[in-house]
Amino acid sequence: MNAPFRVGAIALALAISASAHGATTLTVASFPSLDEGIKAAIPLYKKIKPDVEIKLVSLAFGDHHNAMTTALATGSNLPDVMAVEVGFIGKFAESGGLEDLNLAPYNAKQYANKFSKFTIPQATGGSGKLAALPVDIGPGALFYRKDLLDKAGVSEAELTKSWDGFVEAGKKVKAATGAYLLANAGAIKDIYIRSGLKDGEGIYFNSKGEIEVTSPRFVKAFELAKAARTAGIDGKIGAWSNEWSEGFKRGQIATEMMGAWLAGHLASWIAPNTKGLWRSAQLPGGSFGSYGGSYYAIPTKAANKAEAWEFIKFLSLNKDMQIEAFRKLDAFPALIEAQNDQFLDQPIEFLGGQKARQLWKVSADKIPAVDVDKFDPIAAEIVNAELEKVLEQNKDIKQALADAKSQIERRVRRK
Repeated sequence: MNAPFRVGAIALALAISASAHGATTLTVASFPSLDEGIKAAIPLYKKIKPDVEIKLVSLAFGDHHNAMTTALATGSNLPDVMAVEVGFIGKFAESGGLEDLNLAPYNAKQYANKFSKFTIPQATGGSGKLAALPVDIGPGALFYRKDLLDKAGVSEAELTKSWDGFVEAGKKVKAATGAYLLANAGAIKDIYIRSGLKDGEGIYFNSKGEIEVTSPRFVKAFELAKAARTAGIDGKIGAWSNEWSEGFKRGQIATEMMGAWLAGHLASWIAPNTKGLWRSAQLPGGSFGSYGGSYYAIPTKAANKAEAWEFIKFLSLNKDMQIEAFRKLDAFPALIEAQNDQFLDQPIEFLGGQKARQLWKVSADKIPAVDVDKFDPIAAEIVNAELEKVLEQNKDIKQALADAKSQIERRVRRK
């Protein structure tokens, strides 16, 4: 789960210091809006563990992961329970600063089949260590403004049949409504490079650690993004910016592709005024990919490991807790038992009464178990920079990807 909120950084150190004075105070470091799940869990957990106090420390998404990176490197200011967004799992798993949950006394391997199949590989490092348990997942979904598509005479089938058709549909939407089909052409690349993979394959690196960014998958992703930019159907707007949210509020952006959790963000704070106008569909071209997801880990130097493990199990393996987070946050549960709950059959008012959660479950079942690499964030940063050169400076795509590969080789020392 992603979210762009800001909270004072000093809170983390103060809270951890406070916890040191109470053996039953469990410090949980998280970020908005995942932290809402912790707030929901505290009174429920108190009923079964009345002697445990939960101290929640929440920092903005980027600040949280920067703080945890520093804490793991220095071994200080570490919480008992650490939230980790999926994009940071590989890096944190390889740091050596997190407990291996496959080992005793955790023995988490026994729970692997209880979660969507792609979640445990995402949290497993190259050495086979399990760094964290999942709490929510982000089945990739397309959200679209039905009223704008109707005005343009574009059907959902036309929009999703293929990626090339998606771009062509965007031209009709722009001509008929003036709205951009999508905020930024880079979103196409983000989804496309995550789709079409098989179990055990990585996004940026293969199982041998070889760099994959010059593969046809990346070439096509760049070509599609370039086609969208050339057609003038993207607004060149960065996600989570004020311009991005205003674009949704004003009907200037007709679609967005992210995890299923975006529905909750649209409804609660991004564009609540557009209630009933949105629908959700599977990604174009029969693509299925994971976009976001949240985990909880235990630092090796945590003060209360046993209690931390009990709380993580409560968050991850308790069906009622998973459904509670689903109700409050639209955080799609990682636990399969929760995915089969009748709550998924309920219509979503914001999406015009659509029973979209069943759609997202179909996606979750088809997402491959992709391997993560500790250098994925570095590769993503470099690839994004090269895509920007393609889009803004008309750089040749194959040259851009070749340059990206060379830069990644230098940064990760894999030649």
